[in-house]
Amino acid sequence: MPDPSVSGRSTWSTTTHDWSMDVDRDHLSHIRSRPGEYAPGGVLHLVLEVLAYAVDEAEDQGGGHATITFDSDGTIDVTDLGRGTDTRFDRGLAIRKPVVSTADVRFFDRLEPVLLADGHARRGMSTVAAQSDVLEHTNRRSEGSWTRRYQHGLPATELVSTAPTDRTGTTIRFRPDTSLLAADQLRPHDLRALVVDTQSFTVTVL
Repeated sequence: MPDPSVSGRSTWSTTTHDWSMDVDRDHLSHIRSRPGEYAPGGVLHLVLEVLAYAVDEAEDQGGGHATITFDSDGTIDVTDLGRGTDTRFDRGLAIRKPVVSTADVRFFDRLEPVLLADGHARRGMSTVAAQSDVLEHTNRRSEGSWTRRYQHGLPATELVSTAPTDRTGTTIRFRPDTSLLAADQLRPHDLRALVVDTQSFTVTVL
């Protein structure tokens, strides 16, 4: 029988993020020390970083949709209808892929960067989390739903199971840190001008 004291996480392959670590504090600190480099153009770039993951999911699944909502307090909500962020079980505990607090190995420090719709390099979700006062990551999968709250990319709560829903997907709700980024009052029509619907992926901006 397998030893229950030995975690299986070390055997999970790294495709986008390293499953073996939950938080990379040095990585998050590095991003916060260079807001102009990792959020060129400000809040707009952060929204596009989040939206890029919904686009990835739609391309993989053959179609999808995302809704972006701007709240009066500066909080931005991006919800997609994909499969929900990959979540696995290790010794009975739910482990969600650490997309928020660690580097996306596909994009961070890439010599030939992938460009987002604003013309700037894609670096990953950790750039959003590190430069946000608060970020809540909720995912809904066929086998369950979970949520966790972060402050400047650092977990502020445990990964908590939530009530099941009749659909899958991921919601990233974040409030940019105005001590790092200008409170530039990004408006819905600014984003609509950049986001172009395709046959496989559509976006609603509220």
